[in-house]
Amino acid sequence: MNTGLLLDPAYQEHDPGPGHPENPGRYAAVMNALEASGLLSKLKGIPSRLAEKPELQLCHPARYIDLVRREVEEDGLETLSTGDTDVCGKSHEIALRAVGGVLNAVDEVMSGRLTRAFCAVRPPGHHASAEKGMGFCLFNNIALGARHAQRKHGASKVAVVDWDVHHGNGTQDLFYEDGSVFFASTHQSPWYPFTGHAEETGKGKGAGATLNLPMAAGAGIQEFSKVFEERLLPALDAFKPDLILISAGFDSRIHDPLGRFRLTDGDFALLTRHLRGLADMHCGGRLVSVLEGGYNLDGLGSAVSAHVGALL
Repeated sequence: MNTGLLLDPAYQEHDPGPGHPENPGRYAAVMNALEASGLLSKLKGIPSRLAEKPELQLCHPARYIDLVRREVEEDGLETLSTGDTDVCGKSHEIALRAVGGVLNAVDEVMSGRLTRAFCAVRPPGHHASAEKGMGFCLFNNIALGARHAQRKHGASKVAVVDWDVHHGNGTQDLFYEDGSVFFASTHQSPWYPFTGHAEETGKGKGAGATLNLPMAAGAGIQEFSKVFEERLLPALDAFKPDLILISAGFDSRIHDPLGRFRLTDGDFALLTRHLRGLADMHCGGRLVSVLEGGYNLDGLGSAVSAHVGALL
């Protein structure tokens, strides 16, 4: 087995409340689809764990980490004061477990024990910046994975590719002035969080290390293939990363209630093969994919199965 899966039933314990799109049913949708497809038996399990505060401080200052813990566990707030992220009493603990699981997956891949991994975590992370949780996100799972790969495993260059229908503003903010992490995003525009304009390309040492590829509502594989083949893949090829991370948001799939893109399950498999090929070319195949959005439960399950099948 060279592909791992992080899937912990504890991720169901983060419950933002009745009717919320980012709900515990997302975990069941992914688990059931992977089991029905026969993929579970082909994947090596990766355990989750609670991330420790020094690990969170790779991207988030102590005052924000303390604020999240206090507001969730002591004040009992239903929504973070920093933005539109609904929480319950277990949300802080489960967010720590999501981060810790992603760090475990990075350890497995960077050590060579696995080549690739998919992390079916909740809550998502790509909207969380250094001191602001928003968009259903508390801590930035994938950004912390990138920093962990650099600090613990000596990766000099990490690429993050975000195909969620929403721009990963938090990930962009964290690396905007850092040329050691290349951030590329395909996203619907204009759309929440109303960032990710094409002219946002990085600053200072990070100049040129941000690639935003906004597309209009209704975009499908024709538009995605064009920007992948003409812009994104050549940029990654030139960057030559030591590790590729995917912010895998399946709200880019057709019929998602929070997006207006038209990707199909087969399209996600194609995009996955593109990125797997670049990982094989530049970094020994090392690739870690982390779940972000995806709110049509049937569609989420089938899209994840196509993605994981292509990773295998």
